[in-house]
Amino acid sequence: MVQRSKGFRSKTRHKLRKHPREKGMYPVTRALKEFKVGDIVHIVIDPSVHKGMPHPKFHGKTGIVIGQRGRAFIVRVRDGGKYKDVIVRPQHLREYKK
Repeated sequence: MVQRSKGFRSKTRHKLRKHPREKGMYPVTRALKEFKVGDIVHIVIDPSVHKGMPHPKFHGKTGIVIGQRGRAFIVRVRDGGKYKDVIVRPQHLREYKK
């Protein structure tokens, strides 16, 4: 019997799916978006961009930008009882609207 793959995107058939009208490339302004330290952001994974994609368990989480690493941002997210620092590119981030 062949062992099942337990790769990075396993069990994400529905989570990492685009709706029919959203298919294709993302808007270029999304990649050029800048966030400042202290900004609140939502992590919404864009499945068409593989680079800088956080782990799927962080999809839908909200966190605070605590720094920048190259083009990516470091976002502090609460996961269970602890805080974790996730490195995410701007294509997978949305600004928090009050």
